[in-house]
Amino acid sequence: MAIRCNRSTLVALLGAALAGCASTPHFDDSFGTAVRANLSAQTISPAAAMNTNPAAGIDGAAAGAAQTRYLRSFIDTDTRANQSLVNGGGIK
Repeated sequence: MAIRCNRSTLVALLGAALAGCASTPHFDDSFGTAVRANLSAQTISPAAAMNTNPAAGIDGAAAGAAQTRYLRSFIDTDTRANQSLVNGGGIK
């Protein structure tokens, strides 16, 4: 009895699992149009990826120093930045 119950349960579960694979959703012709429209609206210059010229305006040494200062800012915290900028009338 226990073996027969387990087999019938297994067959029922397998049938339910396969029923989910029997049908695929049918999308209309305009599926994804809104996503593609939003993506193209956010692109300033579609040909920008083809530009192989480096960015102008900052040299490599200055860019490297700026990056180093940026990364160091997370390690060396400035305690003065936590002080209030509003004068409390001499109250500390």
